[in-house]
Amino acid sequence: MTPATKALDAQAIAFEIVEYTHDPANDEYGNEAAVATGVDGSQIFKTLLAELGDGEIVVAIIPVICMLDLKALARAAESKRAAMADPVIAERRTGYVVGGISPFGQRQPHRTFVDESAVLYDKVYVSGGRRGLEVVVAPDAFDQLLDATFADLTG
Repeated sequence: MTPATKALDAQAIAFEIVEYTHDPANDEYGNEAAVATGVDGSQIFKTLLAELGDGEIVVAIIPVICMLDLKALARAAESKRAAMADPVIAERRTGYVVGGISPFGQRQPHRTFVDESAVLYDKVYVSGGRRGLEVVVAPDAFDQLLDATFADLTG
């Protein structure tokens, strides 16, 4: 059990666990998950942290095959700008290591934004809180547990 799976359990949100062997030499975590699970990268989502113009740290959840559009995130968050958060800050704020950051069960709560493409699927894959562990959830889990905002985050 990870903090992510505990958070999902605590709110009675249905999820499945998919595990694979993480190659420590591979730092392309999202692509590795897609290849290892055999799931299209548009259905596997990565969890990124960004810093807004006022210093607020927010979470952005986007497909692993896409790049985060920081201007789109800033618009969705009603901020003038956004920049990727330092990985050390991301790890400290979430309690997870880079490559295994889950949107669920983070050490500190953050406003969360999910790419609107997630609603195209009955189920999406996100990190379960460690490298090599994915949780499969319905897209409404982001809203139920995180009060997430859905927006176009990839331009």
